[in-house]
Amino acid sequence: GSWCPAPPCRGRALPRPPPGPACAAGRPPRWASSFSQPGPTESDPSEGRVFLSESCVKRLLEITEGSEFLRLQVEGGGCSGFQYKFSLDTVINPDDRQGQRGGARVVVDVDSLAFVKGSMVDFSQELIRSSFQVVSNPQAEKGCSCGTSFSVKL
Repeated sequence: GSWCPAPPCRGRALPRPPPGPACAAGRPPRWASSFSQPGPTESDPSEGRVFLSESCVKRLLEITEGSEFLRLQVEGGGCSGFQYKFSLDTVINPDDRQGQRGGARVVVDVDSLAFVKGSMVDFSQELIRSSFQVVSNPQAEKGCSCGTSFSVKL
């Protein structure tokens, strides 16, 4: 499910969320230094791309084998309207777009990419769970504290 534990940030819809995850109270942003300059400089680096944090790359290299990669999909549902879905996959479809860093790969279909372009995929380890999360999503208006659900700017 769509259950979200202890939402510290729900209900305060900010017109423009601050940089970084809106609900990362008490978590040091390990990737903040690498996020200011996300990889090689391109004409429009965030257009149609998804970035990978260092912890995401490290975890993907631990769990993927051979041609496996992390697939990110956006689906309707969750407590805020849309939700992120992560899975391991080996099949690349014609409408897929790839992002990679340090040998780790993330694949997003073109429909989902419209909702997550310019975002960063992070691997978060907390006391009660560890999970891949989308952080710093410029397309999202507000997110749920569980990090899996969000609403889109209209």
